[in-house]
Amino acid sequence: MSDEPLDARTLSEVEIRGLILDPVSNTPIVILKKPAENVYLPIWIGVFEANAIALQLEGIQTPRPMTHDLLRSVIERLGAVVESVTVHSLIENTFHATVALRTQEGRKVDVDARPSDAIALALRCGAAIRVAESVFRDAHAVDFSNHEASESQIREWLESLTPEELGKYKM
Repeated sequence: MSDEPLDARTLSEVEIRGLILDPVSNTPIVILKKPAENVYLPIWIGVFEANAIALQLEGIQTPRPMTHDLLRSVIERLGAVVESVTVHSLIENTFHATVALRTQEGRKVDVDARPSDAIALALRCGAAIRVAESVFRDAHAVDFSNHEASESQIREWLESLTPEELGKYKM
């Protein structure tokens, strides 16, 4: 990411539409969605990160803190807050993200992160998840026009991708 801050006008807040498995490789995919536009962005993630996201989405408490819970606790104990996470670029088929922290002194700190870790942390902190418009364009996000996509339509879309397209993005 360049040192230039992203213009808020080039970011879209997204919601997590779901977690599914890539029908070819059985790799977890987190599906992000632009709420008002029905535009979907799949990001292939690791199994452990998918588990961390799924546990939080389902509201399941673990008996001991998991890594993302630990990170949230450390941030809070230091008096900082997670303001948002941003998937800001797709470089050499790898998604890149940052976690925006605000210190107790009011200073903003951006920390490099994998999108999957950033999303898992955002869920635990109640922080916004944003995606740069350029990522939607570069990753060929799918637009399901004027209707809400069902899980079966998303699966059909994923199954229609060629092996080259499926293997195009790295975790």
